[in-house]
Amino acid sequence: MIDNQTLNRLSNKIGQLLPSGLQQVKSDFEVQIKTLLQQQLAQLDFVSREEFDIQSRVLQRTRTKLEALESKLDQLEKTLSNP
Repeated sequence: MIDNQTLNRLSNKIGQLLPSGLQQVKSDFEVQIKTLLQQQLAQLDFVSREEFDIQSRVLQRTRTKLEALESKLDQLEKTLSNP
């Protein structure tokens, strides 16, 4: 999930885009945009990079085992069809 520091940077950058006449409401705007970002991002189904990497490795091991089992099955089928 995105941490508070990243959300702060995003809200600050968005606040910097405000026209100079609205700078007095900048801090209120940044708080509101941070809250909005937190709410919207919480609704998304994110996983951490660490979890993604772990699942990728699990998938690779599973794929390797599946390929080995398919090879063994092919050999067994050939053995059984050619007595």
